[in-house]
Amino acid sequence: MGEGINGDAGDLAAAPYDQWLPFSPAGGSPRPSARYKHAAEVVREKLYVVGGSRNGRYLSDIQVFDFRTLKWSALSAARDSSQLNIENNTTDPSFPALAGHSLVNWKKYIVVVAGNTRTSTSNKVSVWLINVETNSWSSVDTYGKVPISRGGQSVSLVGSRLIMFGGEDNKRRLLNDLHILDLETMMWEEVKTGKGGPAPRYDHSAAVYADQYLLIFGGSSHSTCFSDIYLLDLQTMEWSQPDTQGAHINPRSGHAGTMIDENWYIVGGGDNASGSTDTIMMNASKFVWSVVTSVPARDPLACEGLTLCSTTVDGEKFLVAFGGYNGQYNNEIFVMKLKPRNLVQPRLLQSPAAAAAAASVTAAYAVITDEKTRDIVATDDLDVKRVQPSGSSKQITTELDALNGEKGKLESRLAEVRDENSKLKDRLDMVKLSHGELTKELKSVQHQLAAEGSRCQKLESQIAAAHKRLESTDSLENELEVLRQQISQVEQTMTTAQRQKSGGVWKWVAGSAEISDDE
Repeated sequence: MGEGINGDAGDLAAAPYDQWLPFSPAGGSPRPSARYKHAAEVVREKLYVVGGSRNGRYLSDIQVFDFRTLKWSALSAARDSSQLNIENNTTDPSFPALAGHSLVNWKKYIVVVAGNTRTSTSNKVSVWLINVETNSWSSVDTYGKVPISRGGQSVSLVGSRLIMFGGEDNKRRLLNDLHILDLETMMWEEVKTGKGGPAPRYDHSAAVYADQYLLIFGGSSHSTCFSDIYLLDLQTMEWSQPDTQGAHINPRSGHAGTMIDENWYIVGGGDNASGSTDTIMMNASKFVWSVVTSVPARDPLACEGLTLCSTTVDGEKFLVAFGGYNGQYNNEIFVMKLKPRNLVQPRLLQSPAAAAAAASVTAAYAVITDEKTRDIVATDDLDVKRVQPSGSSKQITTELDALNGEKGKLESRLAEVRDENSKLKDRLDMVKLSHGELTKELKSVQHQLAAEGSRCQKLESQIAAAHKRLESTDSLENELEVLRQQISQVEQTMTTAQRQKSGGVWKWVAGSAEISDDE
């Protein structure tokens, strides 16, 4: 990482390519409080940072960094009094404290979607609008099949539609559902996609390529981080998992990403053990991964819960990262000037079935074209055909029959492949279901083993205590036996003494009588 930029646009323009630099605001303007799980978006040369979390407390502030003045300021956004869509019937003028939410820029608004909050009692996803022209905010009533509330989801904008995927609900249940919000009508729709989509996850990243494909990368369950990538065709709503090439990418969660042209840049994240130090890029037209640059292990960018945006300054494109947590909270801006890269025309990505169908259509078109060409040749060489009509006609018919027969075989084979593909998908779904059930059963058995282990430890301690008590009992019995012997000896002594005492008295009495007689 370089030395840094001290609030000077000239230094920003002179920055080296593909290298992260810390950026200090101009004039020593105060930075926002450090945070993570916030959301950010660049709108009209300004970076808007909304909410976040710090030390277990959710934040409600809106911070703005102006790329023209290179200074931070706090946005005092007032609640729009003309809005009647008051969430929970409250008139609280302050923006709600949020974490794990998402932002997108649409027209003159910053649309804030979902997230965790401690004030709302609703179990449905909430939507807010921040008007960047009037510096006011409002909550929005939405309609249709409103999704359950969640955090850690991904939200992407395609035209006037928001596409929300996955996340974690208030009961810590992981989700992999897909919902679309029409921003013109504020109507939600739950979309049923084809099989083979991503497993339930949260803190992943998403991007849209060529306005037709939704890409999902990484994220985590409660125990595992992912490095997989999925593609959703927004026209057919079918999932696929494309083969990628290039650099090996480690699993990560809590990272941030942004799409620039055909290149998807991703920074930060972690795998529950350490932060990801590589800034990676995937070329969405070729599905090739590459490492753009790296930072040291304990660098502020090797963190989770940061944000990544892009902006253009003096014709140069920059990545802008802010915030995050890697053992300590961060409130520093980091910028990276991007090296210009050659653009490739977006290519349409087809599923195997679509590719096979296209090939079939192409073959049929070739047959028809060939027939028309032969008809033209036949017309131009009519005199020749009249001389030899029989042989040429038979040859064309034979070739057409052969082509049609081969086409039929190919179509039959295609149907068989599709059927086999469907069966394999069903088997894969069953394996996934079985794997999920076995995983649950394994966890249950592990819990039972842990409980039995705890019981065994308690029983062992009780047995040890019983042994000690038995040892003390043996000692007491020995002492008791000694005491019994002593008592027996005392009793014998007392008996003997009593006998001796009794014989002496009679003797004394007899002696006294003899003396009396003598007198």
